[in-house]
Amino acid sequence: MLRLALRVARGDAEVVLAELLELAPGGVEELDIGEDVVEYAVYGADGELPALPELKAVAGEALIEVSTSEVADDWERRWREFHRPLVLAGRLTVRPPWEPPAETPIDLVIDPGRAFGTGAHATTRLCLELMLELDPGGGFADLGCGSGVLAIAAARLGWSPVLALDNDPASLEATAENARVNGVALEVRRHDLRREPAEPRPTVAANLLAPLLLIWAERLRTAPRRPRQVIASGLLAGEVDRVAPAFTALGLVERSRRERGDWAAALFAAEA
Repeated sequence: MLRLALRVARGDAEVVLAELLELAPGGVEELDIGEDVVEYAVYGADGELPALPELKAVAGEALIEVSTSEVADDWERRWREFHRPLVLAGRLTVRPPWEPPAETPIDLVIDPGRAFGTGAHATTRLCLELMLELDPGGGFADLGCGSGVLAIAAARLGWSPVLALDNDPASLEATAENARVNGVALEVRRHDLRREPAEPRPTVAANLLAPLLLIWAERLRTAPRRPRQVIASGLLAGEVDRVAPAFTALGLVERSRRERGDWAAALFAAEA
């Protein structure tokens, strides 16, 4: 088994990850190497991994180093150890299927071998934390649903109906399967936010890159209906102040902001 590792500049890491997942939809391991460097790794047999020219094209000027190494036969066990249950506020657990059932009121099972993993990434975790601050009710949309963690959590918390949107077919497949495993009903739909206006719902979680958040906010300016609550994530901590005015211009007020490491998320809501 081979491990193909790609080290990139942190400032461009999320853009590289989005492109890398197109080449490796089965999953990408993420490691913090230093203050300015992130490493993404994929595993597979010889001939199954992305080609070097493809990787260099994905990383562009953000590329620092590409390396290939053989991994021990127990790599699958080590991969499983890498994905641990995420427990939030004693209320919600997100765990891989090989972990035993949790004791929290909400216990979500997400296969980390699909799309964007189990939800332990800081941006997803921050969204979940902000969702737990809200009173569930009414419709909910998950923009950029990945493996469906936020949409499934929303359904279990009490939002209905729940819409999950993504432009990646692998993400839509993963979301639909994870929804089935967790026994929740979702509307799962392919959607290109760059070209189509997203259908608004009263509450929206948008775990996207900053440029996509700005595009979506601009589209909302002319939309016949706007969400009353927006959780905006996928942001580096230094990007929130640049993105926030796009949502406050829509009549929303920043109610909460959370940071974890280099990442941040903010909750915007209409005034009562």
